[in-house]
Amino acid sequence: MRRVIVGITGASGAIYGIRTLELLKKLDDVETHAIVTPSAQRTIAHETDYRPDDIRDLADHLHHPRDIGAAVSSGSFVTAGMLVAPCSVKTLSGIANSYGDELVVRAADVCLKERRRVVLLLRETPFHAGHIDLMARATANGAIVMPPVPAFYAMPTSIEDIVDQTVSRALELLDVVVPGIKRWDGRSVLPDDG
Repeated sequence: MRRVIVGITGASGAIYGIRTLELLKKLDDVETHAIVTPSAQRTIAHETDYRPDDIRDLADHLHHPRDIGAAVSSGSFVTAGMLVAPCSVKTLSGIANSYGDELVVRAADVCLKERRRVVLLLRETPFHAGHIDLMARATANGAIVMPPVPAFYAMPTSIEDIVDQTVSRALELLDVVVPGIKRWDGRSVLPDDG
């Protein structure tokens, strides 16, 4: 059984974290450990129809965001890694600076020190120099910064298609494969010059 930590922070795009939990719930060999920050709860209420109980039911384990003593805060708790979806700039800053005063950052810092993957779906645009510096520092610490940019080669027809493609690609960075992802096949669709 692989364990995956899913952090949901207060940036716009709460559906990325929620959909991650939904997709992982369908996999028999993955145990999820979710951390939902207070800001994320507010964003979830504003952007979706999900209630706190809905999120609780999606995760195998839901950890309080201030519980620095939770299992996921220890390197001896083996995981496949962590996905922060969405990742706020505040969380990025904490990870870049190893400032683990809350569980999302502490769990990410533990994964990084244990050389486990941490994927950050950073939700901010446009970037200023401070954001770019934080991304570079988080990357230097071992994190993977993956802004949720749509893959239009997958020919999405809905927001759900875009979210699923992004989340599936992010999970693959943790070696978790979600069935049904559309992949680039390299076939040219350009008209014939003939």
